Amino acid sequence: MNTNQVVKIGAYPSLMALGVALYYLLGFLGFDAKAASYTSAILGAIAITFLELNFSCRERWLGRKNDVLNDSVYMFVQITVPLLLTWALAFWLVENLQTRHPLWPHGWPVWSQALAMLLAADLLRYWLHRFSHEWPLLWRLHAVHHSPHKIYWLNVARFHPLEKALQFMFDALPFILLGVSEDVLTLYLVFYSINGFFQHCNIDLRLGPLNYIISGPELHRWHHSKFPEESNQNYGNNFIVWDLLFGTRFLPDDRLVGELGLINRNYPQSFISQLKTPFIKGIDKW
Repeated sequence: MNTNQVVKIGAYPSLMALGVALYYLLGFLGFDAKAASYTSAILGAIAITFLELNFSCRERWLGRKNDVLNDSVYMFVQITVPLLLTWALAFWLVENLQTRHPLWPHGWPVWSQALAMLLAADLLRYWLHRFSHEWPLLWRLHAVHHSPHKIYWLNVARFHPLEKALQFMFDALPFILLGVSEDVLTLYLVFYSINGFFQHCNIDLRLGPLNYIISGPELHRWHHSKFPEESNQNYGNNFIVWDLLFGTRFLPDDRLVGELGLINRNYPQSFISQLKTPFIKGIDKW
């Protein structure tokens, strides 16, 4: 088996396992839970960048200078600042309100609580995501995420700030209000981040049977197709199980995805211009 085959089959499960293992190792060494989760996620992003540059799926999907600069702004604004602020607020609320709602299985092991949170949050995000494709007002916001003509790990962060705030209400906030512990939230963040980087990555991967469990790159590339009949599928955020249940899983075995992006090939691409595009009716189809 050559290097390309090893990467195709082994990169995703290996890096995911290493990211979780590193999180636990740093915790064992005395690192704060948030520091351990961010360190694991950042090192995962570095490893995925290396794999993209050396084992890319399509040359034309590689991030160029303007892409990287623009998507770096999105990454900073959409993840770093909001995440730090909202998580700081969330942990303050948990610490001061001491909420431990009986609906949540607080006595379970941390890993099983994190898995339960992934499945439950994915169900909420599935319907938000699906409605964002089916309801015109939500689609105006979500079209920003579908605007690039390429898919690589850094543009996983391309979301309008208003949509990011809406996602938080369907993602972390319900579990914070249930009193889910910091250890569970940070372990969730490790999987959420590394899987999200892989989901958008431009690496030649084959997940095989995992494509019936994980919402990975082979499935998500179809979700970014230019054609609505192909892109209105595969809504899963981390897992694909809800798509299987509700009939929206889509992975043809006789062809590869074609053009990505919106029908309007001249949809504005810069961060500043995309702050305004959701307020311009029909711009995604011009």
